[in-house]
Amino acid sequence: MNLGNKIKQRRVLLQLTQQELANRCELTKGYISQLESDSVSPSLETLEIILDVLGISLSDFFKDVTDEKIIFTKEEQYEKEFDSYIQTWLVPTAQEHQMEPIYVSLKENGETFHDYPHSGEEFGYVIEGEIEVIYDDKTFVCKKGESFYFVANKNHYIKNKCKCGSKIIWVSCPPNF
Repeated sequence: MNLGNKIKQRRVLLQLTQQELANRCELTKGYISQLESDSVSPSLETLEIILDVLGISLSDFFKDVTDEKIIFTKEEQYEKEFDSYIQTWLVPTAQEHQMEPIYVSLKENGETFHDYPHSGEEFGYVIEGEIEVIYDDKTFVCKKGESFYFVANKNHYIKNKCKCGSKIIWVSCPPNF
């Protein structure tokens, strides 16, 4: 097992620098660097401290990748209704991964929450209807069968443009919804 690489992957997933992880664990940045390059091996106590900061238990950290959930059923999806749209989290554990796919069903004249600039990128595909992608002070029309993609460093949201409802798959990387 490549212990250092697994620690690094988890740290990067949580968007922590080596220095931030070191500070939270009361270790040095140099030690974290050596650990991630497998130059040193941590004691069990140190490993438990690091994993606690990374928000993962020892058993989950050492769990075989083949135990990873691949298929998610409709019953596992989480749906939340807002005033003008319904948002469905397609992968309930997406916050633990690098991207977060959601299904958005916009009602007539509906629009999503107005999202502030953040790190990452966003992608969407229009399944039904026609939407407007408002990105900073610009508006782009996106129709059924078309997609959008942008760096999320500006204010942005989606608006339904047609009288009927619109449906989209929207993916945020890293998770943001």
